Amino acid sequence: MTTTPGSAVTMYTTSWCGYCVRLKKMMQREGIDYAEVNIEEDASAADLVMQANGGNRTVPTLIFRDGSALTNPSIDQVKAQLAQQPEA
Repeated sequence: MTTTPGSAVTMYTTSWCGYCVRLKKMMQREGIDYAEVNIEEDASAADLVMQANGGNRTVPTLIFRDGSALTNPSIDQVKAQLAQQPEA
């Protein structure tokens, strides 16, 4: 699994996901840079999300630079995972 080039984390979302909206707002407030991919508009992204979630299209799914993934994480989980990431 890979992130979008230039981003430490890629967030996979849908247009209707309230959890996605909430997490995006929290990440923006914390100054966390991310790339966003809507899985409704990108079939390969939907496949990647399903691979990360045992066949489920669960969002938000975050893929980090090291290939690790978190599904519907709290902002504290995101910050902890970013702290463990290798430098770009």
